[in-house]
Amino acid sequence: MANSLERGRTRVAGIADPEMEYQLIRQLGATRYGGASIGECLALARRIESGVPASWVAEFAATAARQETDARQRAARRHTVSARDQYLVACNSYRAAEYYTGIADPQHAVYGLKSRECFLAAMQLQDDAFEIVSLPFGDTPLPAYYLRPAKAAADARKTLMIVSGYDGTLEETWLAYGRAALERGYQVLLFAGPGQMDTMRFHPKLPFIPDTERVAAVALDYLLARPETDPARVALMGISFGGYFATRMAAHEPRIRALIANSPIVDLHAYMASFIGFDPAQMPDAEDFRVADIEHIPAGQASPQTREMMRNLMLRFGQDSFKQTYVRLREFRVDERDLATIRCPALGLVGSGEGAEPIAQFERFRRQVAGAAGYTFSAEEGAEGHCQSGNLAYSAAVALDWLDETLA
Repeated sequence: MANSLERGRTRVAGIADPEMEYQLIRQLGATRYGGASIGECLALARRIESGVPASWVAEFAATAARQETDARQRAARRHTVSARDQYLVACNSYRAAEYYTGIADPQHAVYGLKSRECFLAAMQLQDDAFEIVSLPFGDTPLPAYYLRPAKAAADARKTLMIVSGYDGTLEETWLAYGRAALERGYQVLLFAGPGQMDTMRFHPKLPFIPDTERVAAVALDYLLARPETDPARVALMGISFGGYFATRMAAHEPRIRALIANSPIVDLHAYMASFIGFDPAQMPDAEDFRVADIEHIPAGQASPQTREMMRNLMLRFGQDSFKQTYVRLREFRVDERDLATIRCPALGLVGSGEGAEPIAQFERFRRQVAGAAGYTFSAEEGAEGHCQSGNLAYSAAVALDWLDETLA
């Protein structure tokens, strides 16, 4: 007689590399709002070579193409719900391929635009009002999406603006918090600034800027020109690096009536330096290196994943030197005086496992923003990681329940 019962061949085995494991959890977390399936993610994990970006890209790109083809075929047979759901998982699989593709590789924009294309196809198959928006910003229009619940009450004109961070996208942001906000009756504006992934798909040489209040101004101009918007109930949420963007925006833009920072970043230079254990802005010039030098770093000193992350960081901040990138990061800060100017209700969120510096900046935000509330997610909640990728529904519950009560 057999000693064990086997009901399937899928096993819960992750990826040995810690960063890739986090990215896998990020993908798994998207299952809550329709951005992935557990079975496909675990099957992908078994095929991906740990710590090798090319392997991750190849597997997710192939999966995305299969999912997109399936969605298109279901749409042709008028299976609207099935097609919409498949387009969403394809959208997020293309995003995962985009993430690990080098920023200078033309395929980076290809995967990003495919993610966008699948998302737009999904939006055509659902009932909520949806518009593609282009926000004027000098010579470079910025991408955004506007959504309004199909069943919104005539007087329900509360608005949530959401800006993501370093590698999040508008589409992923909808999966993480936009859908949850729509379910609660909010009209939603998802928007991106210079240097962010969505903007780079169209303008790959436009770097991040520290004065993100300029982006907030054009986003607010657009929203407040719409008759559906109640100026007294306009909130802003920032995710990941967006915690810096949103905090800076709220410090300079009084039209923002409530702020959620997940997590609050008040000093991006210190935040980034904490992850590598030293400050590259202080390194001797003789030890500095440029983008062109990265490929010549010995394999024993930097893995393929680390080399690509360094290249991406330098290019996206518009610097040719690793040292100068961290010098530039010093300009990305919200000082004590600026924090004191935030007068709207504010909520800071952080995961208990994010590290000492993110938690320290969360505490600084709470001390220096008058009346700021805060919540620290725990391992028991499955949400201790960066941006609570492992439990998005609970993160949305904490953030949006607070916002409901604040804007009531």
